[in-house]
This record gives sequence, C-alpha cells and structure tokens, in this order.
Amino acid sequence: MSILIRKVRLYGEVVDVLIRGNRFDSIGTDVDSSADVVIDGSGKAILPSFHNAHTHASMTLLRGYADDMDLHTWLSEHIWPFEARLTEDDIYWGARLACLEMIKSGTTFFADMYWHWKGTARAVTEMGMRAALSAAFFDFDDPARAETMKRQVMDLHDASSTYPDRIQFILGPHAIYTVSSDSLCWLGDYAARHGLLVHLHLSETQKEVDDCLAKHGQRPVEYLHGLGLLAPNLILVHAVWMTGEEMDLLARHGVQVVHCPVSNMKLCSGRFDYAAMKVRGVAVALGTDGCSSNNNLDMMEEMKIASLLAKVTSMDPTALPAQEALDMATVGGARMYGLDSGRIATGKLADCILVDLNHVRMVPGHHLVSNLVYSANSSCVDTTICDGRVLMLGGKVEGEEEILAQVRATLARLAAPHEAVGDACS
Repeated sequence: MSILIRKVRLYGEVVDVLIRGNRFDSIGTDVDSSADVVIDGSGKAILPSFHNAHTHASMTLLRGYADDMDLHTWLSEHIWPFEARLTEDDIYWGARLACLEMIKSGTTFFADMYWHWKGTARAVTEMGMRAALSAAFFDFDDPARAETMKRQVMDLHDASSTYPDRIQFILGPHAIYTVSSDSLCWLGDYAARHGLLVHLHLSETQKEVDDCLAKHGQRPVEYLHGLGLLAPNLILVHAVWMTGEEMDLLARHGVQVVHCPVSNMKLCSGRFDYAAMKVRGVAVALGTDGCSSNNNLDMMEEMKIASLLAKVTSMDPTALPAQEALDMATVGGARMYGLDSGRIATGKLADCILVDLNHVRMVPGHHLVSNLVYSANSSCVDTTICDGRVLMLGGKVEGEEEILAQVRATLARLAAPHEAVGDACS
C-alpha cells in the first residue's frame, strides 16, 4: 500500500510526501512516484498525529453521566456501579466511539486502562489505530480477588500476541488505594520479567496523599519507592500532589508522567506543577483521561489548556510554549510508549494528520504551531493517517453512522431496567 500526498505544507515548505507500507518513504519538493492513493495536500499542512497518553476509551458511554462532583464520590457512587453492568460488547462499542472521536480529532494512538480488554482490542484492531491497552487491576486488599486479577493479567498477556502489533499490552494497576502492596509488587516483578510498561494513577487528590500517609506513613512516591516500583517502565498519571523530594525521586529513577489538565480541573483534583517537573527533567506527556471526566478526547483542547494552566500556575507567560505543548502531545507520547512516531521524517512510522489551513480558526497564518495549539480545534483536521492507512479523509470516517447508532442502542439497553441515564444523577 502506498500513499502520495501532493503539495502539502511541511515546516513552511510545500512538499510531496510518499508513504510506502507503514512508513514515510520520501519527502521532497517533487517526489516522482505513482501511488495507490493520491491526496491533494494543497491548502493543508502535514503534522504528526496526536498520542493520547492516558484515557479510559469506553467511558465515552458515560459522557455527561455524572458531572460536577469530587473524585471519590464520583467513582464510588456513580462510575463504578455503572461500569459493573457493562459487557464486553458494550465496551467494544464504547471503544469504537472513542476511536471515532480520536480519529476525527487527529489522534492515532492512545493508552488505555479499562475493563474487558478484548473488547477494546477488537475495536482498535478494526478502527486501524495504535494503542497501549491495560486491563484494570483492582483487588481492594482482598487476596482472593488479587489472585483472580493476576490470572487475568497472565491470560490477557498471552492472548495479546494474537492481535496486530499496533496493540501493545501493558499493566494497569488502578491506584494505590485500590491495589494492595502485595499485588503492586507482583505487578512490578511481572513487568520486569516480561519487559512491560506499568500504567498507574498516582497522587491525583489531596485525600489520596493523606490516606497514604495514614496507612503507610509515607507519601505516595515514597511508598512506591519502598516497594521497588520506581523505574523507567513506570508511567504515573496525574501526579498532582507532589513535593519537590518526590519529583526528585521520579527524576532519579526515570519515571515518566502523564498530565491530564482538563480532568484535573473538572474534578478539582489540583494544579499540576509542570515547571517543577520540567526543571528536574521528568518526561511529561499529555492525556485526556476518560470522557466521563473531561468530557471529550480532543488533544488540541488538551494542549491549549495544559499550556495556559502551566502559565498561570507559574505566573510565567513563557511557560510551556506552543511548540513544547505540541511536542508533549505528539513525540512525547510516542517516546513514552516506545513508538517510532511523532515526527514527519523519512523512515518514521506514517502516523500523521492534514490540517486545513483555510479553516477560519487557522487564518491568518502568522504561526502554524501557535494557531494549532491556541486557536484550532478538532474541526480543523481534514485527514488522519495511521500505520500507512487513511482513517479519515475530508473529515469523514468510514462506518461512523453505524457506530453512533450502535452506541445509542447500547445506552438504551443499559438504561432500560433503571432510571433513564440522563436522570440517574439527579
């Protein structure tokens, strides 16, 4: 399969871009080649596609379901009871909706933690995206449940080899308040033996920190350090309530962090100190979190809010400039998950987007990256390509009407024996 993009703008220059297989083959002012698919790139810019470093894809099913409350009430009284009713088929359709939304907003990779791993994996396979998928691991200090969860991890790890290499298996302990010390240690050992990443929520709220101090006599990062889990394969999500000493520990051990600014603001979890992480050299990428706490999967919006939040938190208008925010949402996420993507360059994986430069939000064109971060939204994305395959062209994704219809049918069935979904939170 080959794709030729004619006369597209790249780094201020109009070029032709040839994709062969799943990688960029040639980039130049006049690439003389035929291709299976030819795209007119006139009036468009080619950019790396977005890498959403943390979400819960099938939470699209809970978009608008439980809003305007604190994290722990939100989880225990609303989200977890709803999720207990979801089947693998429900997860499949929720994940397909998430993939559709991400493709239409220029995202080709996401890292996920959720139930029914195979349902999400099937959706990703069919939608043509990349993903790092983890099964949610909860044991609530129950040894019997811990054994069930461990068996699930091993079984799914084995099953993951049957899926396309676009899908990466990772470990997903939910949080230190839902996973026991013994299970965290087991997961750390399992990850080390099999060369896997570990994806964990940490220090999202002040309550989580206070509870950790009360139970273990240590702050969360110190607690993980004592368990031997701090390592380059550990990816921490949120990391809002951090002391300088904890950030130093992260930097010393090469631990990586995912910043989810919209979710943190909506749940009032706290303000992430990007400047303090940056000065210590901690690698930070961007994630949207799930649709029940964001409530969308638009990485353009995430870039803008991350930049603005960093500025107001540090009271420095030069903090997290546009190019840096774009890098966090593209190559930063790619590096975090070991992907050879995030750049438009010969030999790199052919994951990219075409942005409409004539869209009202992109005019005038003083600075492409500034427009992309501070002005654009998902409607500016015209074309999305992943792994050398066109997933969206001219703003249209094949099969999107069926996905919307199936999701509505799924929600109607879930709501049937209960109150209507829209009334369930009243």
